[in-house]
Amino acid sequence: MPSESISSLAIQSALYPQEAPLMTKAGNKGLFIGLPREVSLQENRIALTPDAVGLLVRNGHEVIVEKGAGEEAKFLDKDYSEAGAKIAYSPEEVYESDVILKIEPLVDKEFEYLKSNQTIISTLNLPNLEKSYFEKLNAKQVTAIAFEYIQNKVGDFPIIRAMSEIAGSTVMLIAAEYLSSVNDGRGIILGGITGVPPTKVVIIGAGTVGEYAARTALGLGAEIKVFDKHIYRLQRLKYSVGQHIYTSIIDSETLTDAIERADVVIGAMRAEDSLSPMIVTEEMVSKMKSNAVVIDVSIDQGGCFETSEMTTHKNPIFKKYDVIHYCVPNIPSRVAHTASIALSNVFTPFLLKTGRLGGIEEMMFSNQWFMKGVYSYRGSITNHPIAQKFNLRYRDLGLLLAARM
Repeated sequence: MPSESISSLAIQSALYPQEAPLMTKAGNKGLFIGLPREVSLQENRIALTPDAVGLLVRNGHEVIVEKGAGEEAKFLDKDYSEAGAKIAYSPEEVYESDVILKIEPLVDKEFEYLKSNQTIISTLNLPNLEKSYFEKLNAKQVTAIAFEYIQNKVGDFPIIRAMSEIAGSTVMLIAAEYLSSVNDGRGIILGGITGVPPTKVVIIGAGTVGEYAARTALGLGAEIKVFDKHIYRLQRLKYSVGQHIYTSIIDSETLTDAIERADVVIGAMRAEDSLSPMIVTEEMVSKMKSNAVVIDVSIDQGGCFETSEMTTHKNPIFKKYDVIHYCVPNIPSRVAHTASIALSNVFTPFLLKTGRLGGIEEMMFSNQWFMKGVYSYRGSITNHPIAQKFNLRYRDLGLLLAARM
């Protein structure tokens, strides 16, 4: 992406509306931002592109990138170096930064690099974490911010939205792969051609993933049916897609019949209390067509199918009841270059604004939407559902920040 596009995004700050400040300290502050290389399995993304780094450096910020951090997303060390970043040859160097911007949650060995008063910005992936994770964060006295919890003024989640658009568009391409004879699928095209009945696609969940999966499937000529628990989501989907599509509230009889006839079933239900609802039973899967394809986009939050088992990008599928199951978490990592640009488009204006306000804590004071992303602050859990889930002490972030002043 050209630097001019990122500059325009930064100026407009479209995803980050200006709000009345609670309390701020005047004056710009140069941020020291670290981009470590991801060590988690099958994570290929990086949160800032070289163009974004160049813009940050020109605005007085310092960026350090671990050697090879952008390689899997096809961004080279020399690109970051030419943009003004320092290339580090060990994670210890990167973790000297004040702000660590990464994708996956910290792993055990990364906790060793943390220092007090640092800010860690990453995904949380709550269903995969244990109480000890938060205890280690508290012990290190850091501020931790989750991608999933950062909102904008109207209550949307810009990072989740961007990644969901990518996942929704990508799942239909994955389905096409595994329907083909080359992959021992049903040997059918995803879509429709003259004189041949169209592929039948069932989408469970009318959120962003469902919307973009529906758009892609419609563009290919498939016959689609979308199910959700909430009528308003189905209404919004039909309005957004702009075409007549079959929609239904989830009920056992209608859904069971649709799944039995389907060539492809996409599970994309939103998480409820950090876990996705299990919608499709083992019995329903057992009645599906031979070599039909199931893609469980919600697998990282428990999954929508009773038969789902987490797989990897290297070994993405398994068969059960002769149905192909694709249950890889983190589908956007499959298109890491595109996903990294999307992440960078969100984080660049946020980091520029943080610097203008005087730092992370001033950003918290000034923007309630950003404050909602903070789940741990200097030794205290500040997200009530997390505190309840793991029986940890909860402290209100607003009160903690006010006490700091």
